[in-house]
Amino acid sequence: MKREPTELRVDFVNGPVAHRLRFGGGRGQDLAKAMGLRGGKTPTIIDATAGLGRDAFLLASLGAEVTLIERSDKMHALLEQGMQRAAVEGGQLREIIDRMTLLKGDAKDLLPDLSGESILIDPMHPPRKSNALVKQELRQVREIVGSDEDAADLVRVALANATKRVVLKWPAKADPIEGIRPCTHQILGKSTRYDVFMTG
Repeated sequence: MKREPTELRVDFVNGPVAHRLRFGGGRGQDLAKAMGLRGGKTPTIIDATAGLGRDAFLLASLGAEVTLIERSDKMHALLEQGMQRAAVEGGQLREIIDRMTLLKGDAKDLLPDLSGESILIDPMHPPRKSNALVKQELRQVREIVGSDEDAADLVRVALANATKRVVLKWPAKADPIEGIRPCTHQILGKSTRYDVFMTG
């Protein structure tokens, strides 16, 4: 019997996000290092492609003030609902949500008017070369937000506006995005890499 896909929701209280909050490894995680959370420094961060909000939540849980930008109406509404549910929980979750500011719009338009030391860009990734099915949740996100054909444009706008660094989250084995300058360095994980572009 085929199971109906569960409706997509943004959940900061349970599931993978809650597990990562408790057991994720703090500032030693690749994302935190890539974004510049090291040596006691906590940069202001803009997540230009918020999606499910998980990376922004993780960074906020490590003390960063994070501005999330989402241009999809539906995804923005899901994020808003998820943040409200987490805030109602109170305690640590409320503190984390209080460090997150959600904006609606196209990051290419909004970034010039924002001040962020580190900008994170996590566009929809290119189709996998393997036949392994992408997780249902990510398929649902792709259906909502599309394929981010303007990723190179967004990186260029971010490079012009980040005071310290831009970080592109990309599949470990994927080719670089065409039309942007080479990154300063990379942090490589098993399936994901972070291309770091220093701008300061």
